[in-house]
This record gives sequence, C-alpha cells and structure tokens, in this order.
Amino acid sequence: MVRHKSKILCEFGDFQTPVTLALEATNVLNRLGVAPRSVLEPTCGRGAFLLAACQVFSQVNKFLGVDISTEHLSYLKERVTAEKYSAQIEIINGDFFNFNWSHIINTLAEPLLIIGNPPWVTSSELGLLKSSNLPQKSNFQGKSGYDALTGKSNFDISEWMLLKHLEWLKERTGIIAMLCKTSVARKILTHVWQYKQKVIRAQIYRIDTLKNFNASVDACFFVLLIGDGSLSNTCEIFEDLSAQKPSHVIGYQDNTLVSNVIDYKRWSHLRETNSVYIWRSGLKHDCSNVMELEQEGDKFRNGYGNVFSLERDWVYPLLKSSDVGNSRTSTCRKYVLVTQRYIGEDTTHLKFDAPKIWGYLQNYREYLSKRSSSIYRNRPEFSIFGVGEYTFAPWKVAISGFYKTLNFVQVDPIDGQPVVFDDTIYFLSCGSKSEASFIAALLNSQPAKEFLESMIFWSDKRPITIELLKRLNLRALAQVLGKEEDYNGYALSNYYQKSSILPLSQHSRYETSPINSPKPPNSL
Repeated sequence: MVRHKSKILCEFGDFQTPVTLALEATNVLNRLGVAPRSVLEPTCGRGAFLLAACQVFSQVNKFLGVDISTEHLSYLKERVTAEKYSAQIEIINGDFFNFNWSHIINTLAEPLLIIGNPPWVTSSELGLLKSSNLPQKSNFQGKSGYDALTGKSNFDISEWMLLKHLEWLKERTGIIAMLCKTSVARKILTHVWQYKQKVIRAQIYRIDTLKNFNASVDACFFVLLIGDGSLSNTCEIFEDLSAQKPSHVIGYQDNTLVSNVIDYKRWSHLRETNSVYIWRSGLKHDCSNVMELEQEGDKFRNGYGNVFSLERDWVYPLLKSSDVGNSRTSTCRKYVLVTQRYIGEDTTHLKFDAPKIWGYLQNYREYLSKRSSSIYRNRPEFSIFGVGEYTFAPWKVAISGFYKTLNFVQVDPIDGQPVVFDDTIYFLSCGSKSEASFIAALLNSQPAKEFLESMIFWSDKRPITIELLKRLNLRALAQVLGKEEDYNGYALSNYYQKSSILPLSQHSRYETSPINSPKPPNSL
C-alpha cells in the first residue's frame, strides 16, 4: 500500500470507508436480491456500512456495530442521534479478538448480513509495532515448519477475520460482504472450496482504492452468499460496483485456484510433477551489505563502501529480479559470496582454504550473527540457504518471481563462472548451452504460457511461484510440441538434475550431513 501511515493507522488498519462507497457497495447487495433480517458490522469504526445498510434494507430487525475505538463509536452514536434512524441500532465497544461473538451471533435473526471493512494490515506489520491488536498466535494457515520460519506464515488480519465470519455462519444462512484486498478474497475462496463450505455464490467487485482511500492496492468488495443449495466452485469478477455483467470467472480446479478456467481445462493434461527437471530458488543470505559485492579491478567493494581482496573461488556473478526480468544476463552488476556448497556444510574450512574470505567474514561477524530469520539458528557460522550442486550448474533457465510477465531466460556463464541468483529467482539447471536453449524454448511456447497463465493472478506481489512452476510437466509439454525425443536425450544426460541435493523450498528441515558427490566446479 503506497502511502505514509501513522502508528495508529498501521496498528488498526484504520481506513474508514467513505459514505458514498459504503452506500454504493450496499446497493450491490440489494441488486442481488439480498434481504437480511439482521446486519452486523464487526469492526464498524464510524459505521459507514452500518448506516448504509439502514438506508438500503428496511426489513431488518436489528443492526449491530462493534469496534475497539471509543472515539469512532462516539462519532457513530452522534450520527445515529442526529439523523434520527428509526431502525434498532446497537453499538458495542469491544475487541474483535477477545469478544464473545458466539453469544452475539445467536441473538441475530437469519439471514444475517455480515458487512464491513476489516483492517488492511498484516500480522508482521503489527509485530514490528509491538501491537497487542492481534489474534492469539496459531498456525491457522497450516504452513509447514520451514515455510512458517521463512515468512510464509505472515497473514492479513482481514483474512483471519473473514475465516471467523465463515465459522459464525457454518450452521446458518447469511451473506458475507467485505471490502478487502483482492489477494485476501482469493485466499478465502481457496479455503471455502478446499473445505467445501456451503457457499452457493461468490462475487468480487473491483474498487478504486486510490480514489476512495488514497492508497495503491488491489482491493475489492467481496460477496459470499451462504446457505443450503448447490455449492459454487466459481467466482464472478466485476470490473467495478456498477457493472451488471462479470468480466470473467475464476474457479477451483484440481485443488487449485485458477484465473482462467477455459485455458486451464484445455491444457490440464500438462499438469504433473517433473521427475527430472526440478525448479530451484536462488540464494538466501539476508545480509546484502556483507554478502553482495561490486568488483573494482581485482578487488571487491561491499555495501558499506569498504574494499577487500577476496579469493575468487567463493565469489560468483549475481543476477537479481531486475536483471532476469529485463533479460540482462550477459553481464552482472554484482557478485555474491557463496560460503557453502550445500546446506549445513561446515564453514570453518574457509579459515584454511580461503583465509582472506574468512578474515572478511570475521570483520562482519556481528552483522551476520544478527540476521533475524530463525533458519540461521543452530547452523554453521556464516550459513546461507538455497544452495546445492544445482547452484553451480554452468547453464540455467531462469524467471523472476516478481515481474508481471512469463519470460523464461537462458543464462550462460559470465567470465567462465556459473551465475548465482538471489532468492526472488527460480531456475532449472542445465549441463550444456544447447540444453538450456531447448528448455527455454519449451517454457516460452504458447501451450506452456497459456497453461501457467491460467493459474496466475498478476496483481499478486509475487505472481510467479515455485509451486506454480512445478505444476508444468516438461515431458508432457515436449510431447505436445513434438519434441519428446530431444527432451529424453537432454533429461538422461543432465548431471545437475540428478543431484540428490534439494533446493531451499524442498530441503530436509535441518539436514546437516554432506552429500557424497563431486565438488561442483567454480569455473568452466
């Protein structure tokens, strides 16, 4: 979200809904034929949605607003009094995370409309603020231990709240209608479809956040109709709140959220795990000022501006997202210090094998020891991640996870050295230039792009993930393109893909023993 945020704004995700937006969104529900008997705004703030619902739904028996801010509630009470609403409106001061919701929900008649604008803030942002405005800690997303350690367990507070709303309506009929990030809406849809919850219709209406909140973020008015009937496995997407017809439909196929159902079904036979070509992620070190270097003659300058002479056998050309995303791969702007050949390798040998590098690392030991990620705990000193035999393959095919285009790039050695990537890059290792050229051509083919794009949501911060790339089977793709014989020849001869050393995303959580395999070459 692009804007300067105060601590209060950050802590409570406090983007108050403009009255006009609340009324326009509520009228969408009226247009859909929604006729609630009770309306609840669980984080009502100044009550924009609550008061909009009072205007739109005359048949409602009870309106209820709850919020943690007494200041907002005082404002809301003044508005209710001044505008003389005849409806029964109850306003309660309460903390969403420590409130007896089950008691409240049981007093509200069905169909129940749960409407509002929950906080636009993540758990990690609140953690940085040392905020107490958080749910009790739990791995509610079911992330693996390693994913949780490396940050994938970070979540939007609104996601947690929306899951609670679904829980409240588990045995009831009602409607959930919330302003939220579009990425959050998709996560909720995945949850709904994965666990076959009784959602009979789903819709997403895009909203102009720059106009309404002075914030640059992809957000929507998210509507779920909950009740008895045929379960929906699709969601209609509307370009704005006034749109009468959806622009397209997203859905759930093969336990996957897909952005284009038609293209996914056309190429679904390409979906299978690769047994030979395995996607890897780049190097993770979390200390760029020390580990990333710029070459000056035969020496290297670090991020602190200091120049050192270092052994070249442990310093490699580095390419980042902007390099790969823009196909700038023939030269490099930076180099990276690679302290290990496999995850968990003892680094003390550098004292004898690379004394200059060992001395350099000792100079910056304090910075490296303060790396916040818990993946470095109980590891050899100066450890890195995302490293294995595949890292040192001379040729690679790579793609940026951040760039909004499917552009697979062949990466050749630079000055006789294999190229290393940062952890925003995904790549396949190849044993020859012709193999890399062949694999890149496969991946840039129309069938490959249509299949992958059918599962990509380009508004995501990292639209291309290693999980996505793993779904495309290169052998099946080669068959479609009439290239299976060539594929088999390369697959059988690729030494690096046969390596038993796993990437960061697949590595045994705390493996420390070395793999008995030849030492990868540093230069060709």
